[in-house]
Formats: sequence, structure tokens, C-alpha cells
Amino acid sequence: MSKRKQTSRKRRWGIIGGLVAAFVVVAGLLFYPTNCYAEVPGSAESLKPYVTVEGKKDTEKGAYMLTTVGVVGPASPALLLWAKMQPYSEIMSKQELMGDDDSKSYAFLQEQYIKSAANNAVQAAFKAAGKPARMRHLGIYVMSLVKGSPFKDKLEVGDTITALDGKRYTTANQYIKEIQSRKIGSSLTLTFTRKGKVHTATAKLMKLPGTNKAGIGIELTEHTTISTTPKVKIDAGQIGGPSAGLMFAVQVYTELTNQHFRHGQKIAGTGTIDGDGNVGQIGGIDKKVYMANKEGAKVFFAPDQPATKQIRKLDPGYENNYAVAKRTAKQIKTKMKIVPVKTLKDALDYLRTH
Repeated sequence: MSKRKQTSRKRRWGIIGGLVAAFVVVAGLLFYPTNCYAEVPGSAESLKPYVTVEGKKDTEKGAYMLTTVGVVGPASPALLLWAKMQPYSEIMSKQELMGDDDSKSYAFLQEQYIKSAANNAVQAAFKAAGKPARMRHLGIYVMSLVKGSPFKDKLEVGDTITALDGKRYTTANQYIKEIQSRKIGSSLTLTFTRKGKVHTATAKLMKLPGTNKAGIGIELTEHTTISTTPKVKIDAGQIGGPSAGLMFAVQVYTELTNQHFRHGQKIAGTGTIDGDGNVGQIGGIDKKVYMANKEGAKVFFAPDQPATKQIRKLDPGYENNYAVAKRTAKQIKTKMKIVPVKTLKDALDYLRTH
């Protein structure tokens, strides 16, 4: 074989090899999963399609809007690069986002949170309207178990705890207070249901991380059902988490009472809610303010829960949602009004007077 042919063949193989190497690199950038996730601005959506009150219809112009955070991952290097270019994006590890949960458990957690938020929102809205709502507490859902939980091999995600040492309670807070009133290392028997069958499990209480209080080492939410007249249905589709609670309640109240407050405007907001209408802190509010402004909202309700010594002790980096929302609004130079709310009543009072 001539030297010219050998050189030509080597050159061809060199080109092919280079193309293969380039393909591998590009494929890795596009498809190779890292252990990281990206939180980015999600959406700001009208609540009209999600909330149905029997015999009622929201025909007023404008909309009350829920706001979301988008979670992308496990992200490839290229996707992480894209995420870093998005406004108010955050990159975090799977552990930071999900704790000890896997993706399936995390999705289940978000699904149960929004169901609980919807029931609380209905109860709060009916209470604000002076109408009865019957909330039935079935127990507390086991959403996840932390590493070191004494019940790690005894409970499963999806179990419903119905009693402590044989005694039933009517709210998740009552269960938590009763557990935390006990001594670390003391024995506790849980009664719980799994797939329709009743079980019990006994273990010694652990010390909750960062506190001197006893605990069982689970993340939980209330397992409830609610009955009302008229009937209310809230179906948020693929949206999860507890943060739409406040805006669910505002939408239900509006339809229930036929009161028209929007004056054709888009009004957004966020915040957890309990059955009494108390509004709580949420995550990613900067992303939600950004999206609400982008979608044309004129008002944004933000939870106003200033830091206390107890909060600072548990979370040294704690920032009040309202303060962050105000700062974000200033950064994006929006004319959207940021309204602080501690309760559903605060939001409704603002709507009545503006």
C-alpha cells in the first residue's frame, strides 16, 4: 500500500474518531443526568379552570391566579447551563430538594400537599362566608421518613397514622404537640392504616434535628375529606405542593358569595392556608413574583410572617416572604402591588377596599 493511501486512510479514521468523540461529548452535555435539579420560574395561571363550585360560575373579567415554581431534573449539564441563564433560578442537589425521598415519593408528597391545601382552602372560604363545612380528619399522612427515624422500617409512605397509644386527635398539630410533649427515648405505639388494614408499630422517640424535642421522624400532612353545600371541586392537575392554598380560598369565596372584587384585573398570590384562614410561608416567592408580573398581574398577595427568635433558631437564614417579594418587585421594576397578608381575611379586606 502506498504511503499516500495510508495517510489518506489515517486521516479518514482521524476525522471519524474526532466526530465520534464530539458526538459523545455533545450527547453527554445534552443527556447525561447529574445529581442536580434546577428551580426556575414556573407559571401564573387563572384559577377558573381548577375550581368548581356547584351552581356557581366565575364570569367576572380578569382572574385570580395561582403561581408556581418549575422543578427541572435530574438535569444534564446543558440543562443546568440553560437554567443558570433563567431569572431567579437556583441549582440544588437532589438531597437539598427531596431530602431522603426518591422522585416517586417526592411527587407523591407534592400531590398530597395540594389535596390537603385544597380542603383547608374550602374550609377557610366557607368559614369566611359564614357557611358550614364539615371537615373529617382521617389522621396524618406519612409523606416521608427521615434518616434515623425509629419508625423507618415500620411505616411506609402513604400510611395514615390514626392514634398515639390508642388515643385519636383531630388535627395534625395536635398529634405533633402530643408527640413533642413526651420525653426523648420514651416508647410510643402508633396505630395506622395501610391499604385499608389497621396496624400498630412501637418504637422509642428520637431527638428532632436542631431541637431538644421528641419526634417520630416523619414528614406529614393531614389526611382529610370535606363536605359542603354547595359542593366544591378543586383539581389542579399536575400542580403540586401546599402554596396555592390562599388563592384557592380566594377563588372559592368569590364564587360562593358572588362578590366581584377584581374589576377586570389579574390578581396573583401564594401562601399555605389552614382551615381557620391563617396564611403561611412558602418557597420560591421571587420566582412567583417574576411570573405574576410577566403574566400581567396588578396585585400579588405575599405571606407576611416576620421572623421570631424561635424561627431564627430553627432557620438562621429565614427571610419573610413579603420582604423577599418586595425586593424582587423592586429588582424587576414592576408596578404590581405587593400586598402583605397574614390571613385570608387580610386578602379579602384588601379586595373589598381597593
